[in-house]
Amino acid sequence: MLVGYARTSTIEQKAGLDAQIRDLKQVSVEKLFTEQVSSIGQREQLDAALNYVREQDTLVVTKLDRLARSTMNLLQIVELLDIKGAGLRILDFGGGEVNTKSPNGKLMLTMFSAFGQFERELMLERQREGIAKAKAEGKYKGRKPTARAHSSEVIRLHSEGSKATEIAKKLGIGRASVYRILKTAEAV
Repeated sequence: MLVGYARTSTIEQKAGLDAQIRDLKQVSVEKLFTEQVSSIGQREQLDAALNYVREQDTLVVTKLDRLARSTMNLLQIVELLDIKGAGLRILDFGGGEVNTKSPNGKLMLTMFSAFGQFERELMLERQREGIAKAKAEGKYKGRKPTARAHSSEVIRLHSEGSKATEIAKKLGIGRASVYRILKTAEAV
């Protein structure tokens, strides 16, 4: 049985999810799991799909980045599928298709996943270097502190007897920010 999994990171990416569903249906996926959640979030439908697959089944995804967070995560998924006697099929893998039911497919998947993670780590390193350089030149200030702009209001509302949760809701800031502002005010 072909079991499909489609994911986009946000609800706004409906067209992307629809395209994945269309592509999965074109290859005759019989059971489909979909979700709109960041890859770093809890992917309940992926867990459900992995629990659902049985021996001889194949989990089908349109692209690798819709499935795995990292090389290690991918290899864990492939190992779980192997243990269950199932395979993984990626429809668009650099212009071609890959299937882990063959040794060549497994090798290609592992190698390309490692290259992808390596490239991402290099990009993050370059980004950190660029930010450090911009900070040293005084060009990078970081995100504007939104909660601190409300410090006087937080202190006033607290002195009037409002609770932290109430203050946070009223000002549209996090409760932790309210506590931080109050702690800083006490230290002064």
